Formats: sequence, structure tokens, C-alpha cells
Amino acid sequence: MPDQTASPASETPSTPAERPSWADTWKAYLEPASLRMFALGFSAGLPLLLVLGTLSFRLREAGLDRTTIGYLSWVGLAYGFKWCWAPLVDRLPIPLLTRAMGRRRSWLLLSQLAIMVSLVGMALVDPRSGLTLVVWCALAVAFASATQDIALDAFRIESADVRHQGALAATYQTGYRLAMIWAGAGVLWIAARSEVAPAVPAVGAAPGVLYQQAAWSTAYLVMAASMLVGVLTVLFSREPAHVVLPPSRNAAEWLRSALVEPFADFLKRYGKQALLILALIGVYRISDVVMGIMANPFYVDMGYTKDEVAAVTKIYGVIMTLVGAFIGGALSLKLGVMRVLMLGAVLSAASNLLFAWLAGHGHDVVALIFVISADNLSAGVASAAFIAYLSSLTNVSYSATQYALFSSMMLLAPKWLAGYSGAFVDAFDYPTFFISTACLGVPVLFLIWLAMRYVPVKE
Repeated sequence: MPDQTASPASETPSTPAERPSWADTWKAYLEPASLRMFALGFSAGLPLLLVLGTLSFRLREAGLDRTTIGYLSWVGLAYGFKWCWAPLVDRLPIPLLTRAMGRRRSWLLLSQLAIMVSLVGMALVDPRSGLTLVVWCALAVAFASATQDIALDAFRIESADVRHQGALAATYQTGYRLAMIWAGAGVLWIAARSEVAPAVPAVGAAPGVLYQQAAWSTAYLVMAASMLVGVLTVLFSREPAHVVLPPSRNAAEWLRSALVEPFADFLKRYGKQALLILALIGVYRISDVVMGIMANPFYVDMGYTKDEVAAVTKIYGVIMTLVGAFIGGALSLKLGVMRVLMLGAVLSAASNLLFAWLAGHGHDVVALIFVISADNLSAGVASAAFIAYLSSLTNVSYSATQYALFSSMMLLAPKWLAGYSGAFVDAFDYPTFFISTACLGVPVLFLIWLAMRYVPVKE
């Protein structure tokens, strides 16, 4: 898989190439571009969980109520608005750094260093006495992480042609999910091993739950140091080939090329079909995102220990997601992106119903393993297909900005709705909440069916 610029999506599709053999399909995962995406995927996956998933576990253990935790999930809206500054990442050079490293690598390095500093801030502040500072540090992590995603998505898209984006998506997901093991299971394991007796239950915490700030501080400092994986990968990678942009003659021309043309290009290529595409992107992951905010508070309230949550949901569960990602990437190459997109949507919505069953089943590790197996396998298939689908929609002339628009829309409505998840659980309890999140996935199936009929994807 050479580091060549993929053909712009605006070009007229050629006759579909012959489908590769299964042997050639699996070899794509071992090529240089795929291996780089594995390491950079780790860098991308680490901060997300620390400001959304793991943080909600920490806050619930510290005694915060579920409604407040739900509202604090709006920190994740930074990912939903990253398209606002994506044109800057796409076009604006960083003084000295861009000249030395290139456009994509310089922005990757800057954002990674900002993530490290902000995670140190989250480590040192106690949410029981300084919740506002924790929130500001979490916002800084989310903003820097979203910036890293912008540069990284462009780096990935410019590293291979459209046919290989499924393989890049799968290896990216592998690194991403391994980071989630470390930022999920790893941080819980470190926090549990760093506790010292005696510990005092936090006011408002679930019965039997103990909180120690020093233990969580140690865990988050280790996570900050773990971002060095991404830093070193950027330093030892090479800048991918990308479209050489003509210099702008004045500020107005630069603003037009950076802000207006990427969106105008998308609308020009797809016309009225753009509305259907944007609607599908906006709701495809809604059932998973809305449900995910309350997953960790659910585990705490059900009496699962840090070690149980780490082993089952953060290690075993992520492994199942990796399996799903590889299956989704391979099926996308073999069967086409849209068919796998439909499969992932069906599985993701249906798996939420299992959490409703688990809520009524009580504390049972075997039952938890079964539910996590189904849910994370489904999420892996859906994620790999969806990333490949988004990549197929971009024009490499505006890859960072256009992909940021797509991935932002994927999170905007779901993250906003997820902010009310804690209040919903407080009002109706967990089983009703999980069933409702499954129902959110039903309209997605209709939108995919329409897209399959009216918006053909270049395979």
C-alpha cells in the first residue's frame, strides 16, 4: 500500500475493479500505512475514554449524581464542533514546526503535547472539591483530542486509495481499541492498586463504593505519559503525499479556499443527495453513543468492582470490538461498504436490548461477559464500515475539513441527546433507558436503505 494520494472522490468512478482474494485482503493489514495507523490509532483512542467513559466511573465513585454526570458528558461536544477549526488544521501552518515536519505531522505533534498537559491537570485536581477545574481540564483534553483527530483523519485518507481505507480503518480501530483497554482497564487497574486503607465512601456514592483521589491521580498521570506512543510515532513517521495547494494571494482568497470551498465541493458533488448523506452520518451511531454515557455509572450502581469492569468491559470487551473491526474491514473489502454499514446498524441497536436484560438480572459476571461480547462485536463491525464510508465521501483536496465535518456530525446530535441520559435514568431507571436507546437505531436502517438506492459509493 504505497503512500500515494488517493484519487479525489470527485473524479468519475471507473469500472469496479475485480474483488481481491481473501489472502490479498488480509495482507493489507501488514502494509506500512496500516501499521502506522495502528500506532496513531492508539494515540487517538487514549484521551477520548479518559474524558467520557472512565471519567464518568471516577465521578460516580466520587459521589456525583447521575444527572450531573450526564450533563458533564457535553464535554464531548468539542468533537461535534471540530469542523469549525478543521479548515485551520487543513491549511494553516504552525510557525517553524510545519516547515520542519510537514502540515499533518506538525498538527499531530502539537495536539498530542496539549493532551498530555491537560491530562496532568485532570490528574492533580480532586473532583469533590474542584469539579470546575476538572471540567476545564477535560474540555482542554477534548479540544486537543479533536484537533488530533482532524489531522489524523487527513493523514489516514492521504496515505492510501479508497479501496484500502477499510484496512486502514480496521488497523486504526485496533490501535484505538487497545488504547481504550489501557485508558479503561489500565486506569481502573492502576487506581485499584494505588489505593491505601482505610478509604472512606464518598457522600452520594453507591453503597460500598470507596474513593481515593491519590489513586486516581496516579492513574491519570500514567495515562498522560502513555501519549508518548503517539508522539514518537509522529516523530519517526514521514509526511504522506498530499495535494499541493496553490498559494493564496490575499486573506479573502485564503478564507474562501479554507472555509467555503471544502463545503461547496461536497454540495456540488452530491447535490440534493447531500442532505440524505448528512442525515445518515448524523444519526448512525446514536444508539451506541447515547447508551454509552450511562454504561460506567450502571456498572458502579450494579455493584461491579473496578477489577471486574476492567477485565470484562475494558479488556475482553475491547478485544471483541477488535474482532468486530477486522471482520467489518474485511467484509467491506469483500462485500462492499454499504452492506456492512446496514449489518452494523442492525447489530448495534439490537445489542442495547441485552443491557436491559442485564439490568434486571443483577450482579452476574457471566451475564456481563455475554452482553459485552455481543455489544462490542457489533460496535466493531459498525465502526470499521462507517469509517470506510466517511472516507469514501471525501475529496483529498479538502480531506481534513470534509472528514472533520462528517465525523463531527456523527457525534453532534448523539452527544447532545446523551447529556440528558442521566436525568432519564433517574426518572425511569436503567431497563427503560436501554430499550429506548435501541429504538433510536430504527430510523437509521431506513436512511441506510435510501442511501444504498440513491447514493452509490465508489468501491
